Amino acid sequence: MKSVLFRCRFAGVLAASAWFVQTGAAQAQTVPPYPPPYYAVTDLGLVGPSPGPLVIKNNGLIASSMAVQNAWHAAISLVGMPPIDLTTIRGLGGLNSAAFGVNERGKAAGMAETGDSDPKMEDFCTYGTQKSCKAFTWQNGVMSALPLLTDSTGAAGHNANAKGINILGQVAGVAENTTADVTCPPYNPGPANLQFQFYQQKPVVWINGKIEQLPTSGNDVKGNTFQDPDGIVFRINDSGQAVGATGTCTGFTGISYVNALHATLWQKDSVIDLGNLGGTLPPPQGFGNFAYDVNAFGHVVGTSGTGKGSQHAFFWSPETRIQDVGTLPGDVASVGLSISDTGDIGGISFPADPNDSPRAFIRPDGGEMMDLNSLIPSNSELYLFSTCSINSRGEIVGLAFDAQGNLHGYLATPSNGSIGSSDELSNVSRAARFDYAWRILRQSMRRAAAQPVSER
Repeated sequence: MKSVLFRCRFAGVLAASAWFVQTGAAQAQTVPPYPPPYYAVTDLGLVGPSPGPLVIKNNGLIASSMAVQNAWHAAISLVGMPPIDLTTIRGLGGLNSAAFGVNERGKAAGMAETGDSDPKMEDFCTYGTQKSCKAFTWQNGVMSALPLLTDSTGAAGHNANAKGINILGQVAGVAENTTADVTCPPYNPGPANLQFQFYQQKPVVWINGKIEQLPTSGNDVKGNTFQDPDGIVFRINDSGQAVGATGTCTGFTGISYVNALHATLWQKDSVIDLGNLGGTLPPPQGFGNFAYDVNAFGHVVGTSGTGKGSQHAFFWSPETRIQDVGTLPGDVASVGLSISDTGDIGGISFPADPNDSPRAFIRPDGGEMMDLNSLIPSNSELYLFSTCSINSRGEIVGLAFDAQGNLHGYLATPSNGSIGSSDELSNVSRAARFDYAWRILRQSMRRAAAQPVSER
């Protein structure tokens, strides 16, 4: 499946479920006990091939994409309200778009296809259409393209993607330059390789509508110098701190075309290597070292290869440095996708058997990692497998599936209820019931792997 979900993407989950078989066991938790929350779950509807909800802000605004006929459209919504299609008034000339971020003022950022075919037949947009894409912002019904990177002659790259936006309207993401990337594998667009990339990909920010390239070289945590040709930014907080990764070029991993060697924090024009958990696990063995989210206090979550050959979620702060978040009991790998301003962490935990469903997890600040499915009503018709974003009110958005194997977006809202032992026992049997639905979903996504959006 070629999707635009940069961190809560189903293809990434599907791939990781196979990659993480026979990896090391999770590390034991050493955090103190914490009273578990309880959540009411709202079904946000079928997301089909579209990415579904990606980010929820502290005031309840949600950035997402929605399926419209044979295309995906960028969308935003407010908790309890239907989504707004951002491309109904004016797009950028192509069929598909996605909103990857929104700020509390209702300004959204994302990526939209143009009507132009990519000169090198790249699939930078990952829609399968091989059109060029531009980063955009949207506010009050107006979608505006953001500038591309240009070289010393004034020639511009062909593609860019806006991944996050802060309260000041500063946007962060990734853009191509005009330099051929010698670290890219040979062009091979087949479904087993998904290698379309030709040019270097640079982490960028757009400030006051002007693009600025961020550095991809510096010193790692051991003091060794690195000079990476590629990089990507996923999120930017209100202080202008941005997080992502630097590395080399690779075939599409389900997350990006970047072989992430260094999980990275950019602040005040400097690049900070966040370190790793003992390894890298480059594709196809794993995802590499990515920083996915940063909260208002500069605390970061992501995923890293471990010294035991697995992939674990991590937490980083200036005080603690990188820490292994571990996995849910019995699982072998995890990815940290989100962190709230109150310190709650969310993501995905992976079992050893790819036929068993991954589980959305939540780790409250100062508490233990918990299966989010154990904290919702046992009669819920949805199985939650990713925690994409958490706001300061504790509201969560992510992806789930039903008993028929259909993909849904969900909203989990903290409730005053409580989970009893009978509910916990029922949750075990409910998980077994959804295992079959997970197999159906995996099979259907495999069949769609090589299809462009227009043919799905």
